[in-house]
Amino acid sequence: MADKKTDKSRRTVVTSALPYANGPIHIGHMVEYIQTDIFVRFLKLTGEPAIYCCADDTHGTPIEISANKKGIPPFQLISDMHKEHLEDFQAFHIDFDSYYSTNSDENREYSDFIFNKLKEKGLIYRKEVELTYCQKCGRFLPDRYVKGKCPKCNATDQYGDVCEKCNATYSTTDLVEPYCTICGSAPTRKKSNHYFFKLSACSDDLKRWLQENKNLQPEVKNYVLNWIKEGLKDWDITRDGPYFGFNIPGEKDLYYYVWLDAPIGYISSTANYCNSIAEERGDKCSVDDYWKHGRIIHFIGKDITYFHFLFWPAMLMNSGFSLPEDIAVHGFLTVNKEKMSKSRGTFFTAKDYLKILDPEYLRFYYASNLTKSMSDIDLDFEDFRSSINNKLVADLGNFAYRVLSFLNRNLGSRSSDFSEPKLEKELRKKFEDIKKAYSSMNFREAVNLILETGSIGNKYFQDRKPWDLVKENEENAREAVSFCMNLVKNISILVKPILPEFSAKIEKQLKIEEQSWDDLNEDLKNHEIGTAEILVKKIEGELESIAVKDPFAMLDLAVAGVLEAKPHPDADKLLILQIDTGIDKRQICAGLAGYYQPEDLVGKRIVVIRNLKPAKLRGEVSAGMLLAGGDGKSVRVLEAPDSIPGSAVHVNGIEPQPEKEISIDDFAKLMIKTEARKAYYKGEPLKTEKEEVSVDLEKGKVS
Repeated sequence: MADKKTDKSRRTVVTSALPYANGPIHIGHMVEYIQTDIFVRFLKLTGEPAIYCCADDTHGTPIEISANKKGIPPFQLISDMHKEHLEDFQAFHIDFDSYYSTNSDENREYSDFIFNKLKEKGLIYRKEVELTYCQKCGRFLPDRYVKGKCPKCNATDQYGDVCEKCNATYSTTDLVEPYCTICGSAPTRKKSNHYFFKLSACSDDLKRWLQENKNLQPEVKNYVLNWIKEGLKDWDITRDGPYFGFNIPGEKDLYYYVWLDAPIGYISSTANYCNSIAEERGDKCSVDDYWKHGRIIHFIGKDITYFHFLFWPAMLMNSGFSLPEDIAVHGFLTVNKEKMSKSRGTFFTAKDYLKILDPEYLRFYYASNLTKSMSDIDLDFEDFRSSINNKLVADLGNFAYRVLSFLNRNLGSRSSDFSEPKLEKELRKKFEDIKKAYSSMNFREAVNLILETGSIGNKYFQDRKPWDLVKENEENAREAVSFCMNLVKNISILVKPILPEFSAKIEKQLKIEEQSWDDLNEDLKNHEIGTAEILVKKIEGELESIAVKDPFAMLDLAVAGVLEAKPHPDADKLLILQIDTGIDKRQICAGLAGYYQPEDLVGKRIVVIRNLKPAKLRGEVSAGMLLAGGDGKSVRVLEAPDSIPGSAVHVNGIEPQPEKEISIDDFAKLMIKTEARKAYYKGEPLKTEKEEVSVDLEKGKVS
């Protein structure tokens, strides 16, 4: 590891895991970005030269398939998502110094650089591998397009690279009872020649780094050391085309696996800061100042521990970069003790939240629950309401308004000298404890100590009774209120990393410039303040509306063209259809025998659910479901004859937020009805961009 500069001049780069450019930011994601932002704001507040770098993770087959689904090229999708992600982050006051993209020139250059460095060290080799291949789709299946049982813990419906239940990593060929998530069929195996990174050769160096690093969480360290003890497997860093990503140098149809170039995005985002942003700020720096001579701190979720504690440091240590000084691992977000879910109405995006509530409420609530721990965080709505109303509003917001408005009304808005040596000594000790809590990433402790500071102020104000004092001795009243006013000023500093807007409002009302941590030692005496205004308001009835999401949003409904249709060989009531969904060709089974001749369905543009869990019906795979209406006598398919395959089907007022996969029971909860040859959900017609969905049925129910 390169020699470090003196601590005072040593630069720090802090990162969050890169959000995937495949969908919107949700409030579960926000745990990590708020956590990181609080820490970086604290470092900057105390004068440390730190930057916050992140980027969109833009490569991989899911990006390509999502783009196809929307009918746009991948480049447009990642551009649109970059803009949307930035809007969400800015709304929650996430203050990146550089928010970049892994699909950048810098990221390609650093990926090639690291690949070549590893190759020079003899850590890259080629090997023929047997991979999961779908004969029906005619392609190798990337990790996220094959599912099965985890080979370690036997959990069902796990992806082909990592188990979400036990966090084990493996190859797609290790999955038990695999199936293609595109068409639902059982895949075969096919050989290809891939590049591998010799992770096994790095075991001793990784073990040494883990044991010597005192900052890492013990429970995480033990996990990783146990993986090393079990024996590390070499890492396949290649993906076959079609693949949206960077070509490996000298190869035509082989690409870097997304997990190779994604963390390199941390470095390329730093390069973006140094080359394009720093100069505007009068800051001269290079990537080496951070990645060879500086301090590197990552914040990640526990589901990507393996990559960040094994693959990533092994890449860094063998390509001339420093190793992370700390990797803070957090748990998942649950909502009312359950995993976030669209079908249960507990999944909402950042934008959903912002329609209802102040973003600083969520920052405060997350901070109140965050420690340097892998424990999950639960967003309990009643606890959320209580935390905002009884802590943020009552202990901090009301105290500030009470003090400043009293100074406005009764004391000419001007403070005076004051002296409370005993209380000031107690408060200085508390300020140091708050600093230690922030430094150790124990934000819950920092919040509790800040609230205690507010309680000291509230009690002092109540005990001194300035409303009575001002009648007897105005200057005594002014001294008492001036002490409280300065405590309000100090609280605005202490809470600034968590509530930057709340803090800025106090500074504006106090008529002072933006403060740093050192200003805790500076008192505002004989100072004139501005007009006091209410800083935060109680939550009344808003939470109920954000907690309820319409289950229709979980559907991935689209138009599909029927290519072929034939009777099911082992079921009299079923027909087997081959369909084009716009993103793939797949097979579904439908109970239409007796209502349609197979040839009558060919060429129709029907409505299908693309994200229904594949199932086998009498031995035939059904990867989705068509929608049809019935009145007890007849069954007719829902059609959109003028729309192309892949066209999204929606209803007004409900923004689609499809689950990755839903069950037939999820769909059965929805009541879609037909009337006057149209299909309706809650009175709104199902439609595409071109037309309303039709059905040859006067009145009935869709199933």
